[in-house]
Amino acid sequence: MIPPFSAKNYDLTSFAPARNFIGGEWRDPLTSTHRMDVINPRHGKAMSTVTMSGADDVVAAVKAASAAVAEWRGWPMRERAQVLYKLRELMLTNIDELAWLVCHENGKVFGEAKAEVEKGIECVEYGCSLPNLAAGNQLEVSRGVSCEVVYEPLGVVAGVTPFNFPLMVPLWMLPQALMGGNAFILKPSEQVPLSSLRLAQLLSESGLPKGVFSLVQGGREVVEALCDHPGVKAFGFVGSTRVGKAVYGRASMQGKRALCLGGAKNHLLVVPDADPELTAENVVASFVGCAGQRCMAASVLIAVGEVDHILKSVREKAAKIVAGKDLGPITSAASLERIRGYIDQAEKQGAKVVLDGRSAEGVIGGYWVGPTILDGVTMDMPAATEEIFGPVLSVVRVGTLEQAIEIENASPYGNASCVYTTSGDVARRVIARVDAGMCGVNVGVPVPREPFGFGGWNDSLFGHGNITGWDGYRFWTRQRKVTSKWAVQKDATWMS
Repeated sequence: MIPPFSAKNYDLTSFAPARNFIGGEWRDPLTSTHRMDVINPRHGKAMSTVTMSGADDVVAAVKAASAAVAEWRGWPMRERAQVLYKLRELMLTNIDELAWLVCHENGKVFGEAKAEVEKGIECVEYGCSLPNLAAGNQLEVSRGVSCEVVYEPLGVVAGVTPFNFPLMVPLWMLPQALMGGNAFILKPSEQVPLSSLRLAQLLSESGLPKGVFSLVQGGREVVEALCDHPGVKAFGFVGSTRVGKAVYGRASMQGKRALCLGGAKNHLLVVPDADPELTAENVVASFVGCAGQRCMAASVLIAVGEVDHILKSVREKAAKIVAGKDLGPITSAASLERIRGYIDQAEKQGAKVVLDGRSAEGVIGGYWVGPTILDGVTMDMPAATEEIFGPVLSVVRVGTLEQAIEIENASPYGNASCVYTTSGDVARRVIARVDAGMCGVNVGVPVPREPFGFGGWNDSLFGHGNITGWDGYRFWTRQRKVTSKWAVQKDATWMS
């Protein structure tokens, strides 16, 4: 049993080692003895350890899941939903504990971590609603002949999730997959494996049969084994574009259904008629929130024409953000070095650092970058085109809206885009032309709320559809079409 996390504040607090959960039991890897420290990024110190499993552990998880799914798929959908109702109740009861656990393993400040848990609960609630949404259609297509569609489980499915949202992203996948009658194997990021332990424990307490949910800790070997195992029928992934593209290709070559979400380079278009107060507040929330470590964060602000008064306000608001209080740390030392490298390089190439977060002070020993704004960035600089994944905003100046849209559409990514304007005409023109799957009007983090699906375009997504909402349910299920006739008809048709 995994106990509740005891922390009530940001003080360094240890937690149970991250192990595998297979067949309803907590297990160590079958052959590997390699362990990694789980680092609390606020302190830069270990708070736990994680087992690094191998392909043989994936085989064990698939075997247990295959044995369990035969019974689970036979449960009526409304009975499956009762498990999610109980999970929702337990998550609400333990919401602060779960938020503190996210804080400690990921680095988010408490308010951001609690918002992540709340979004996870919202995803569970959507799963609870599926018995009312997933009823198959039926129609009398000819006299005495009816056709209907029912959604059937795929069997054993798997998901690989990233470090930036250790509790929420697994819940993008789990409710729809479980409600579809599948058994699910989760491989969380080895950097943040602890929230998944509590999720497994809560699912068990919610009445989910043993083996229907499995947890396999590890790294690349586990991911590749899940891609290759013939017993895994569908594969979901959220992470970087480079890895997502490789995983999509590998899983697809094995005949699996695959949906892999990658990285982003999101653009905020600010025009002169934008509301100064709303825009400044929203831009700062977009590029600073979660320390910029989210695929929906603002990365490039395209200043169209004379908007210096808005940029000044953005800088003033961002300068008030206090590292450690309003802003959490970067999740790892390697990410910290990479982010600082982008800032250093942009400065050497001629960009002006109008707000410098490289010397941010948090807790000594942690990984900290404060809000940083680079002005005068040009499109030949990596800061303008590559995903930084930190609280860094690159300002690119253009003279026209047309030029701004061209910059947005030149990016290989297509995750999110936003325009700040008080003109409905400008908003419509931008949204109709930008090459992005999720768009905002005066909303710099345009994450669709349930039941709308989450998913970008181009190099931000490999596969078809969205990973949440109704698309998510359809991804984890397959349609069975049934045509029925129960009586001889007096007239004849081609279906007679």
